[in-house]
Amino acid sequence: MTLPFTSDEFFEVLAAYNQRMWPYALGLWLLTLWGVIATTRATPGRRWLMPAVLAVHWAWSAVAYHAAFFSIINPAAWLFAALFLVEAGLLFWYGAVERRLPLPLGSPLRDAVSWALIAYALLYPVIARAEGRAFPRLPTFGVPCPTTILTIGFLVAADRSLPRLVAVIPMVWAFVGGSAAFLFGVRADLMLIAAGIILAVDILASLHRKAPILQARNANS
Repeated sequence: MTLPFTSDEFFEVLAAYNQRMWPYALGLWLLTLWGVIATTRATPGRRWLMPAVLAVHWAWSAVAYHAAFFSIINPAAWLFAALFLVEAGLLFWYGAVERRLPLPLGSPLRDAVSWALIAYALLYPVIARAEGRAFPRLPTFGVPCPTTILTIGFLVAADRSLPRLVAVIPMVWAFVGGSAAFLFGVRADLMLIAAGIILAVDILASLHRKAPILQARNANS
């Protein structure tokens, strides 16, 4: 794959982002931790809380990372920023307004996968640092990859009535952003690829379960 920027330029962008935006990224991390904790104790009337936080994540990644920094070395970042803003709008509408993105207590396996991805996203800066990269030239919080892992964690646990349109952009970015694991040696992003595969399998399984129901409806109509 030929990229319009070098590995060194990529990490310089991360360094510029971290140096200028770290107080806000830290604030976003604290907001996210609070949102996750509050979600476990939330009443049905507060199901809007974490989807709203996720919408903030995607809007932040769109503007504060893609548009403000990544666009300097990659013109495609403007397209990425637009897609991330679309995802922010979808999460806000379906999650915060229609309240169709709760974190239910359902299948033990689904819950375990969901919580593992959420925990990984929160620990992402520590995991990236453990690879041996020195701050500020490493991915931290508020950038697209941990945002996507966090979102997929909630989408895996979401109510089955949630429109699959909400999952399209996170699934696509899981493989686009996950390429950094191979192109730039960011091994923390291997989990991003795994999350994308999990989400894709979950969607296919959901469609498979719905197929007999749709066939029965068509037969009776």
